[in-house]
Amino acid sequence: MNTGPRLDKLREAIAEQELDAMLVSSPENRRYLSGFTGSAGYLLISQTDAVLATDFRYVEQAGRQAPRFKVERVTRGLGWFVKLASELGASRIGFESQNVTVSTLSAFNKALSEDDQSSGVSLVETRDFIDKMRGTKYEDEMDLLARAIEITDQALDHVGPTVAAGMTEQSVAWELEKAMRERGAEGMAFEIIVGAGPNGALPHHLADDTVIRDGQPVVIDMGARYEGYCADLTRTIVVGEPDESFWNIYDTVLRAQLAAEEGVRPGMTGAEVDAIARDIIAEAGHGENFGHSLGHGVGLAVHEYPHVGAGAEDPLEEGMVFTVEPGIYLSDWGGVRIEDVVVLENGRARVMSKAHKLTHTE
Repeated sequence: MNTGPRLDKLREAIAEQELDAMLVSSPENRRYLSGFTGSAGYLLISQTDAVLATDFRYVEQAGRQAPRFKVERVTRGLGWFVKLASELGASRIGFESQNVTVSTLSAFNKALSEDDQSSGVSLVETRDFIDKMRGTKYEDEMDLLARAIEITDQALDHVGPTVAAGMTEQSVAWELEKAMRERGAEGMAFEIIVGAGPNGALPHHLADDTVIRDGQPVVIDMGARYEGYCADLTRTIVVGEPDESFWNIYDTVLRAQLAAEEGVRPGMTGAEVDAIARDIIAEAGHGENFGHSLGHGVGLAVHEYPHVGAGAEDPLEEGMVFTVEPGIYLSDWGGVRIEDVVVLENGRARVMSKAHKLTHTE
């Protein structure tokens, strides 16, 4: 991982924020900026220095994975932070307010207040600007995302045709997880969702012992994680022969998804893209049955920047990766959701997800 350009971009943002340094605590942002995959540690980055502070379990690993960083071994307490802030000559140090708890912030401020040499150091709240940096992907990130998506697609296309009446949601989820791991996934990006019949009306229903019945729609939402990067894929299948009501709903959702994928352009806001799909679903009489956003960014986290929904006013840019996943959900019947991951390239959306979709001809 070439973290040099990422650090350069962060330092530009630090200057724009009128900060002397940035304290990074988010695991995803820590990995994104340094390459370090350990579960504990902080980055402290100024215009001239980059320090990775972690405990004895990860010192050697940090040295291998984060060659651009000086590794600082820490012990109990926050004396290491006070020491580093003094060595860097930093007065205004930004922290990630969306990641740091109130108690953690209080501990940092107490450590600073108890040290005479740190009387001029203050922690300054920042929000989301590193997360927004991650919205536009580098080439090495795209390679890892593509592999995660490929694993997920192949697993669904392998397992999907074998789903039969009498299987439980949990058994389908297990077959999907096995298929992803056998194809190289290091883990699941999230817990697999399998919603049969009425359970499909619950967008985040987790697979349980519900028995799949003939003729029921089954919503499957899954994603492999590969070298830290996440895939996210949803398909709706039917065991047996679908009825006319299923096809009416499915065709509406598919039309909405394809229209959004075809219509999105760099410079549009997430809200404008959301409206393309939402208007089609509303015109079909199901506006109230599509209650979530059209999509979200995907990368080191399965839900990240950019936002693609009714309230998303930031413009989408070339190189951004996000999902397009409209859905219709009817209580006591079930749901239909279809989700692809796309990337904005050459002024349009390139669909990265290749798993089979149901097709319907009159």
